[in-house]
Amino acid sequence: MDYSSDYSSEGAGIFAALGLGFFIFYFAIIILMIASMWKVFEKAGKPGWAAIIPIYNIYIMIEIVGKPTIWLLWCLIPCVNIVFSIWLYNLVSKSFGKEEGFTVGMILLPFVFWPILGFGSAKYIGPSAAEAQQGGFGNGFGNPNDPFNQQNPNQF
Repeated sequence: MDYSSDYSSEGAGIFAALGLGFFIFYFAIIILMIASMWKVFEKAGKPGWAAIIPIYNIYIMIEIVGKPTIWLLWCLIPCVNIVFSIWLYNLVSKSFGKEEGFTVGMILLPFVFWPILGFGSAKYIGPSAAEAQQGGFGNGFGNPNDPFNQQNPNQF
């Protein structure tokens, strides 16, 4: 049996070109995301190079939003990390004066919203701006980032 065909090398060439095109596109998205996170870190007064160190960049984001270091552990535990990463993204967007809708954009379309945050006109206000405007952390109840949203401790 003769399995050779005139089309086999053409098909392989087409798939190789598609694979190369996908790789170039994927590489461009990664470079854009690193550059965007680099700019966000610099706007917050942190070293931009921290964006390229895998776990250290999470630690820097936690510092940017003003949360305790234990959050790094929560962001590394499987399943728990989903909740805390979304919460961390929300606090990052609030630290730059953005709303919850921007957080949804950062989660669903990060390659669009991180560059907006990094290269746009957003200014770093402080650790999740709402907390900073209320007088800092540890001010008791009424904290907008309180997971239980307790307004009155005696209310059940």
